[in-house]
Amino acid sequence: MPRTASPRSAALRLAPLIRVLGLALASAAAGFAHAQGGSVAAPPAQVRPEVDKAYTQLMASPAIQKLLDAVKADHDRSVEDLKMLTEIEAPPFKEQKRAEAFLARMKALGLADAKIDAEGNVVGLRKGTGNGPKLLISAHLDTVFPAGTDVKVKERDGKLYAPGISDDTRGLAVLLSWLKVLNDNKIQTVGDLLFVGNVGEEELGNLRGIKAIFRDNLDIDGMVGLEPAPDGTVLMLGTGSHRYEVSFKGPGGHSYGAFGQVPSAIHGMGRAIAKIADIRTPSFPKTTFTVGTVGGGTSVNTIAPDARMAVDIRSDDMAPLLETEKKILAAIDEAVAEENKRWNVNTLSVSTKLIGDRPGGRTQSDTVIVEAATRSNAAFGHKTLLTGASTDANLPMSLGIPAIIIGGGGKTGGFHALSEWIDVTDGWKGAQNSLVTVLGLVGVQGTSAPLLEKRPPRSK
Repeated sequence: MPRTASPRSAALRLAPLIRVLGLALASAAAGFAHAQGGSVAAPPAQVRPEVDKAYTQLMASPAIQKLLDAVKADHDRSVEDLKMLTEIEAPPFKEQKRAEAFLARMKALGLADAKIDAEGNVVGLRKGTGNGPKLLISAHLDTVFPAGTDVKVKERDGKLYAPGISDDTRGLAVLLSWLKVLNDNKIQTVGDLLFVGNVGEEELGNLRGIKAIFRDNLDIDGMVGLEPAPDGTVLMLGTGSHRYEVSFKGPGGHSYGAFGQVPSAIHGMGRAIAKIADIRTPSFPKTTFTVGTVGGGTSVNTIAPDARMAVDIRSDDMAPLLETEKKILAAIDEAVAEENKRWNVNTLSVSTKLIGDRPGGRTQSDTVIVEAATRSNAAFGHKTLLTGASTDANLPMSLGIPAIIIGGGGKTGGFHALSEWIDVTDGWKGAQNSLVTVLGLVGVQGTSAPLLEKRPPRSK
């Protein structure tokens, strides 16, 4: 939204839009990198008075308007950070080099005590004036791409192309820009800001980084994470998931000579897959499953001694997820029993290993953190779309801690593909919007009181 030279007149012009908040849902032409797509709830029709007051004060403050101008002025430098970090590969479980580079930038921009923790996360605390809430602001270091992937940034048609450049390296660059402009402009928040570049968000990282953050910091009062998303999008539902590695084992044998004497691990797996395929799940809460990969056997003329498959189960609510999981595990056992019975043996066995466990959760649409994001969106002329996905926010949601994921600015696409891209034209606008959301939650000394509630520390 263009801003005039007079911040107070801009705020007054926006007042009817802000107070009415006629927030029809935005179209979901694009979404979070892991989003299910579309709305999962209606945005707040109105926000509580203290939320409206806080953002009116922020948008009318000359100091905050100067800060937002600084975000715009820092855009080109921030894009250089984006390119630099993108070109340091960060496969799951191999994020160290990128973490070291991110840490060096955080220290250079004023967080002298920032460090890499035991899990590999980069963590730095920007303290507030005291007695305010502690807000985690984060983006993940890892990408889905294996070691050796060409991550050189290439520019064409006004876009920057590189694997991982939007998911989630843009988020990392925006965090660094926020740190710089807050320090350069001597903005003192009331609450603490915990800056984090975390590991383990993608693939079988299993949220290990964010799990460690909440294990080691029992006083976090809320979380705002950055992921690629269109302006106005607020993720407030965390889709839970369980993933299993299933291994079938048998004696094996010659396809002709041993026929009728031994069971086939692949046939047993096939029976299991057929049974799993017939399982029915609720459409609401959306609950899904798939056998994502299969393998096994030794040759075309061998009764397979081994087979393996990977199963993914997801749901927007933990109860149907657990019920579907129960049915799938039962189907696997039944299939093995049937394959053994077919040949009057008991030599085929199966083992299951949980390889992915992402707890689900939800931040209700009438909570302060969602209202804050909605009100900030309105201040920048955006309608709010509430959506869901599987992200780092799943973990705090499962703990009952207010958490949302929002975008950092720029248009993005090609997630998890070698052709991933970002158009950073006017991307500073999204970075401004998200920063104002954060400032409303923690409060700014002399301008606004924190909206986020300070919670009693959790017990271990």
